[in-house]
Order: sequence, then structure tokens, then C-alpha cells
Amino acid sequence: MVSATLDSEQLLRGVALRVTRPRVAVLTAVYEHPHADTDSIIGVVREDLGEVSHQTVYDVLRALTAVGLVRRIQPSGSVARYESRVGDNHHHVVCRSCGLVADVDCAVGLTPCLTASDDHGFTIDEAEVIYWGLCLDCSTEPSP
Repeated sequence: MVSATLDSEQLLRGVALRVTRPRVAVLTAVYEHPHADTDSIIGVVREDLGEVSHQTVYDVLRALTAVGLVRRIQPSGSVARYESRVGDNHHHVVCRSCGLVADVDCAVGLTPCLTASDDHGFTIDEAEVIYWGLCLDCSTEPSP
């Protein structure tokens, strides 16, 4: 965890955030557990730091999201999840059964669903697409 801690410290300094143990622990947890929800992140952080409040983790996640070190996603019907893959416009696939989330790179070539038919005057810089289905494990499970 030493190299992850050092990387986290460098990332925090790079966006002018003070380096604190909770910030390092939360950022490291997000990098090591992509698409984790807040409760999962709290569990990982507590393994590293011991007792830390829910509010502290929520505050750190909010700060990290605000400066662009993590991205918050919330598929319909799901709790918020956090990922470290920022700076690109990728999408997600979500299992309807177990809730597993995976990254999906943007389609290349003609992608009409990613081009707004009417931008209503907006300058669009991102499109969010969520693919839904069953992951390999859930689609091959025998029916009850």
C-alpha cells in the first residue's frame, strides 16, 4: 500500500488539497476498488485507519469529486458509486441481477445515440450511457 499511498499524496498535492490520512485512505480505496459504494469505501478505510466517521468519508468523497480526482456515478435504482477513471468519456454496463458495474469504452465511428438531436443551446462535453443486462455469472446461473 506504500506506493498507492505515495501516488494518492501526489494526486492530492497536484490539485492543491491538503494531504490528510482520511483523504489518502479514501482515494486509495477508490483506486483499489473501482465502482465501490460509500459503505464499501468506509469499510476499506476503517481497515486502514481504524474508526473514521461516515461524515468524514462523505466529506472526503465530495472534495475528491469536486476537484476531479474521482467520479461519482449513480445508475438508476443504485446507490452512488465512485471510480478513479476520470478524464475520459467512458460508459458503464450494469448487471440487473447482482449490480456488478464495469467500464465500457466509448464506441468509435458513427454513434448516433451519443449525438444529441437537439442540443437546446448547450455546449455538450459528455454523454452518459449505461448498458443494462446480466453479467456472465448471473446469466449462466441455473434457474431456481
